[in-house]
Amino acid sequence: MGFNRGHTYRERVDRPVGTLLDHLAQVHRHSSRAQWEERIADGEVWLRDRPGRAGDRVCRGDEIRWNRPPWEEPWVPRSWALLHRDDDVLVVAKPRGLPTLPSGGFLENTLLALVRRCDPGATPMHRLGRGTSGLVVFGRTRRARSALARSWRDGAVQRIYRGLVEGRPERERFHVDTPIGLVPHPRLGTVYGAVAVPDGRAARTDVRVLAPGRPGSIVEVEIETGRPDQIRIHLACAGHPLLGDPLFGPGGRPRSDALPGEGGYRLHAAQIVFPHPASGRRILVECAPPACLR
Repeated sequence: MGFNRGHTYRERVDRPVGTLLDHLAQVHRHSSRAQWEERIADGEVWLRDRPGRAGDRVCRGDEIRWNRPPWEEPWVPRSWALLHRDDDVLVVAKPRGLPTLPSGGFLENTLLALVRRCDPGATPMHRLGRGTSGLVVFGRTRRARSALARSWRDGAVQRIYRGLVEGRPERERFHVDTPIGLVPHPRLGTVYGAVAVPDGRAARTDVRVLAPGRPGSIVEVEIETGRPDQIRIHLACAGHPLLGDPLFGPGGRPRSDALPGEGGYRLHAAQIVFPHPASGRRILVECAPPACLR
């Protein structure tokens, strides 16, 4: 697609870490200290409304801006399908490999950017991981987004996924309720993973085996809560991580040599049911799974 238009990242400092260079290198570990030093020298990083210097002291409440120049984003599949549309809601199908929201090296190669070309006010109410395909709900108005968010908080949204997991589960049905919270990661500082009570937030995943086999089994997964990477973490906790998942292995803790955005697994959001934000009537939308999950 060529180069994008660049982007300004803003941060309001909550816990300052020494100098500007120290802070960026320790808090934003997606880039090395040398890379941050080069960006500061090039005038890309501003502190308190002026170009920053590496040795500037950072204080609580300061605004840091990184004016990132245009860059060429990695290739992704850019097709998507509109499955439901009314005055308040869009429901679309995302392909595997397309990020839902901007992050890392992705800005315009995202589902959000592509949908907003057709509907500038649409905002996703949840996200799917880059490696996950299937249904994403967008709110089209402020009123609709508020009502949909309330439905999510109240547990009134039902989501069913299909996945391909390692091995052959012994039970046809089981659930996982391990708490999910932030855990250390050498490259990103922290990422989400399985934690002990009371260090994480409550989460529950219900699993039904549809097609047992080896080396992988097809399972149906239902969630009410929507913690980050919940399905990947909980299936790994159960001893059956998603087949090909580079990040979460048995136990639900992230591997240190992989990143959250890396794919390789098969997971598909196949069905969603939610009360319409205006009428309250039950909306059901389905998206057929790919061949490997049928």
